[in-house]
Amino acid sequence: MKTRLRAVAAGKTDVGLQRDHNEDSFLLMPDFGLFVVADGMGGHRAGDVASRLAIEAISEYFGSIGNEDVTWPLPFDGRLSEDENHLLVSVRLANRKILERSAKSREFHGMGTTVVGALFNPEQGRMIIAHVGDSRAYRIRDGFITQMTRDHSLFNDYLMAMPDLSEEQRSELPKNVITRALGMQEDVAVDIQPDNVKEGDVYVLCSDGLSGMVEDDDIVSIVGGSEELVNACLGLVRRANENGGEDNVTAVVVRVEVDNSDTDAPTREVNKTIPAAPLDISDTPPASPVSSRARNEN
Repeated sequence: MKTRLRAVAAGKTDVGLQRDHNEDSFLLMPDFGLFVVADGMGGHRAGDVASRLAIEAISEYFGSIGNEDVTWPLPFDGRLSEDENHLLVSVRLANRKILERSAKSREFHGMGTTVVGALFNPEQGRMIIAHVGDSRAYRIRDGFITQMTRDHSLFNDYLMAMPDLSEEQRSELPKNVITRALGMQEDVAVDIQPDNVKEGDVYVLCSDGLSGMVEDDDIVSIVGGSEELVNACLGLVRRANENGGEDNVTAVVVRVEVDNSDTDAPTREVNKTIPAAPLDISDTPPASPVSSRARNEN
């Protein structure tokens, strides 16, 4: 009998040490195996509006999947699986929602957000990863870390076009200019990739406030040394702040483990959404684990 796996997760977000408000948001939707991080950007407080709109749109879409009367709101891509299509459509709907809000209010004009999401299918033993921008997904397997996403940034575009640049030339390239985000244009290109999971795999979804401040080896050490996923999230955010806390910091940690529950019910029947608006670690108790740019400088 094939071992059934499940995904359990926890998340935490923090304003950091050098910003006056938090523009990050995250989503845990364990009964759908869905986990998302969004990193907003825009003048004043528009960035946090954009990231929350993205989270709301993705959550609402997956919450409607069980309704038999609901039809596909966007064309189905026959090259992708049903799960990949669901994740793709949810991100594109988030893009549409942000653009619509931006068009209605000058206050929110030009706002946008990056997004990275992971959708777990226990029957197929696959994690589908989607992203736009420079929020990242990592996989930690057997003590080794792999970056599963490629930053959509001007820096990376230069390196792809001119891979032979010297270290000096690379040091002169802009590091904080993103080339893709939700809210930038009507048609957004979303990178989608499936990953076959193994028991014990851990996926870390994060904003660039974490990936830009914490080395890969430290991510492995903190996650590997934390029995509780909540503590892994807290440890990652704490390390980013210890290293300077230059931006908002968000971490969602997802672990794949054996499902020893007695129920045979599908994991995606009930929508127990846990949307997370920005929360400051210093002001809130630890979260509980659950189962399953050009940047605006202040």
